[in-house]
Order: sequence, then C-alpha cells, then structure tokens
Amino acid sequence: MPKSDIEIAREATMQPIEEIAAKLDIPRAEILQYGPYKAKVSFDFINSLEGRPDGKLILVTAITPTPAGEGKTTTTVGLGDALNRIGKKAVMCLREPSLGPCFGVKGGAAGGGYAQVVPMEDINLHFTGDFHAIGTAHNLLSALVDNHIYWGNELGFDSRRVAWRRVVDMNDRALRSITNSLGGVANGYPREDGFDITVASEVMAIFCLSKDLADLEARLGNIVVGYTRERKPIHARELKAPGPMSVLLKDALAPNLVQTLENNPTFIHGGPFANIAHGCNSVIATRAGLKLADYVVTEAGFGADLGAEKFFDIKCRKAGLKPEAVVIVATVRALKMHGGVAKQDLGAENAEAVGKGCENLAKHIDNVKSFGVQTVVAINQFITDSKAELEAVRAATEDMGAKAVLCSHWSDGGAGCEDLARHVVDLVDNGQSNFAPLYPDDMPLWDKIKTVATKLYGARDISADKKVRQQLDDLQQGGFGHFPICMAKTQYSFSTDPNAKGAPSGHIVPIREVRVSAGAEFVVAITGEIMTMPGLPRVPAANSICLNDKGQIEGLF
Repeated sequence: MPKSDIEIAREATMQPIEEIAAKLDIPRAEILQYGPYKAKVSFDFINSLEGRPDGKLILVTAITPTPAGEGKTTTTVGLGDALNRIGKKAVMCLREPSLGPCFGVKGGAAGGGYAQVVPMEDINLHFTGDFHAIGTAHNLLSALVDNHIYWGNELGFDSRRVAWRRVVDMNDRALRSITNSLGGVANGYPREDGFDITVASEVMAIFCLSKDLADLEARLGNIVVGYTRERKPIHARELKAPGPMSVLLKDALAPNLVQTLENNPTFIHGGPFANIAHGCNSVIATRAGLKLADYVVTEAGFGADLGAEKFFDIKCRKAGLKPEAVVIVATVRALKMHGGVAKQDLGAENAEAVGKGCENLAKHIDNVKSFGVQTVVAINQFITDSKAELEAVRAATEDMGAKAVLCSHWSDGGAGCEDLARHVVDLVDNGQSNFAPLYPDDMPLWDKIKTVATKLYGARDISADKKVRQQLDDLQQGGFGHFPICMAKTQYSFSTDPNAKGAPSGHIVPIREVRVSAGAEFVVAITGEIMTMPGLPRVPAANSICLNDKGQIEGLF
C-alpha cells in the first residue's frame, strides 16, 4: 500500500532553514525563524534586492478541476525540484492553504507524494500565523465600523448599506447571513451582516498585491466600507483604520521561506481563493523570488479560466510582471471525467472519452495563448494510464500547437519531472513571450466582464438585472472604471453550472452581484450560485483528522 502524503512528509530529511536561505544567498541575520524549518525574510534584505535583474517567471495552471484530481501544486513543486536537479537555480512561490478546505473537501495545498513542501502539517494548519493576522485586521475594521455607528455615526453610515462584512478561516454556511448587535441598546444598532471566508477578504487581496508596507497602508485606507444615505462612499481611512490594521499585518507581510522534500527553497505567502478572489500568492514573494533565482515557478488556483486569467489580468497587470511560459496540468483521469466517464468507472481504459475530454484542455490552451504566452501541457501520470489514453492527450495537445510531457513527480519527485523542466527551459530561454492582458484598462467594466465570459468561458453573452447594471454604471462613474475584473465563478466548469463538463459554449453567464475592492483595485463580479463563504460537505475531511497515540496528526492530506 502506498504511503500517504503525511507519512511521506513525516519521513522527510529537512535541512535547517538557514541552510535553505543560504541557497538563495540570504544571510542568517536576515531571516526570522519560526522554529528550525520555517522563517520569514526581512524587508531590509528584500529592499536590498532592488536593481538586480529578474529571473524567468513560469506559471503552473490546470484544466478545469474534477474529483479525479489534477495535481497543480504537486506539479509546481515537481517542476521546481526538477529545474534544480538539472542545474538551474529555481525557487517556487506558492499560496498558503486555508483551513476551510483542509477540513472540508479539498484538503491541504502543500503538494503530494514525493513532490511536497515541508513541514507539511505546519503549512496546512497555522503556519506562521499570517491568516490569523489577516482575519484579525479585517475584523478590527468591522468592529470599528459598528463602533462608529454606535457612538453617533458622524460619517453618516446608512446601516442598510454597510459593505464591510466579517471573516473567519473556516467553511461555515451558517454564518453567510446574520443579524448583529442584538440584545439591547448597549450592543449597538441591529443590522444585517454576514461572514466571508478569510481567503475571500479584501484584506487578503490587498496583502497579496501590496509591494511594501507603505503600499499596504495606502490600499487599506482606500477600502470602501459602506455608504451614506446619499450613496457617498465611506473609506477605511475615515475611520482611522489603516494604522492599526497595518500594525497587525506588518510581520505577516514578510514572505515565508520553507523547503521541498528535496531541500529546495520555496516561498509560501498569502492565499486568496481563485474562484471568489484572485488566486495568487503575494507580489512581494514573487518579486523576491525573481531577484534571487534564475527561474521562478508559481501557481494560480483552480483551472486556467480562473487562476491563470486573474494572474494575468490582475497580478501581472498591477505588479508589472511578465510571465515567460505556462504549464497546464492535466491527468488522464480528469480528462475522462470531462469526456463523460463517471468517477467510479475511471479505472477502465477509455481513450475515446479521453479524446472527448481533451476539448476542455484545448480550450485552456487556446485561452492561455490568447495572452501571448508560450504553453506546455504536463500530464500528471497515474499508474492506471494506458498507452492509448496518453497518446490521445499527446495528439490533442499537438493539434493545438503545444507539447504534452509525461511527468511522474508524484512517485519519483523531481526526477520524474526532468523532461518537463528541460522543455520549459528551452521555451523560456529560446522562445519569446508576447504577454499582454486580455483587455485594456480603459474598457468599460461591463465590457470587461463580457470579454472574459465570451473569450475565455465560451459564453454567448452575460446577463444582469437592472440593479446590477446600475451598480456597474455607478462604479464606472465613481472612478473605478479602470479597475480590472475579478470573476467569482464556479471552478468546476467554464459555465456557471458546475455539472457542465468539457468545454460548454453558447451559454449565458449571469452576474448576480458586483462589489468594489477599492484597496485591492479590482471589481468583483459574482456569477451564478457562487458563495463567498463555502460550506462543509456531507462528510467533511475533518471527520478523519485526529491525533494518534503518539500525538501525531493523522488524516491530513
């Protein structure tokens, strides 16, 4: 029986974190250790890197996710290890896992098999406390809003139009809509409120898009927390919130350094969801990686229609980054599901279903190419994959003008990803990236949403009721029209129907709600039935997580 991820991670031979830092020429004095195997890198050191040339930026994304699994983070780690194995100086930049999915259905986000980052348990649980700091800063602002209203409401909040909700880093559907301040006069003025998951917080988005502490504080001040009866926006700076919020976030904003099972340096920092936020690790960590290594391998959440699009249109646009290549991860099992095979039947050979499922892969390849970036497909191999099924993937990929490379990093670590590493190096060193965002800044907000839906999702059009159209008009007139769009959409389909597999086309994308994230500098368009506070499944992963008789964690994956 193969070992579980946590068993493999527990058997890892980790090097002291100061030795990992030394591989990037980071002096021991410039790291703040959180135990022997994880540390934060000082801002003094990061600021000293200004002026150094940048390495090559490589994005790992994936086909539309299925219950069969794709292995995007695993492939990111495998590729990074493989680049180091073939003599390249490479670093990985990943997102921090959220506790919600860890105890829900998705599990952790530290890779898998022999392509993991460690210490796995720490990373998947409380890590260095960044999420606690982000959630606390967010909820401090929530408390300041209600406190201001309680003590006379000098700014004139319309309690029906308070836009700032609360957050908690757990899947808890019971908190989506609440009424606060009940219990009498001493507790304030009752109003409708609600919770989002911490990774959907605008503070998380700001944290990940800020270039330094000063930028962080300025962005926090720009948060729109509510409106007056005359619909004038009220900002966090009017509540004098940015100062104390920055105090809570100042240590967290320094990037976290850990290592892979093969002792290669990895930055794990920030973690906005990709289906309801922008799905990328912090700009600070990515920029630091580019100054410290020749190749930076990073990931963006879920499929390329969500994570990669937001990586390009939000993160790269705002941070001035230029990606050189994109790796799209696919598995034969997942492609079978997109070809109509039920999960319980995935063990049987079905090259025809794989070929049909490749319609999903082809759409993602086409989408990535529309940004002008070179693309390669990584086939994350399972032992059940047949020669005919693998050939179906190769043929479909070649028809799209890309190459498919077989990878066995889950079982073989970096050695199983060396072919992919060599191909990626050839692409970025000898090819040319003509990267450009999908739409210009000055395109109207409605047209930006429609462009993403029609060009990337294959939709015929978008729809919205009069209230949403008016909100977009108000945002356009209010000076937010130059912001990019952050689409909140199901990760399971190009459409808003999570059951529509493959590459559906001709559908309508309904826009249910829009929210301005003035500090993060994007407008969130919420589509279909997507929730900014997920719920737990009928049988959550939490049911299988426990401590054994040695006090070790079991069931975490």
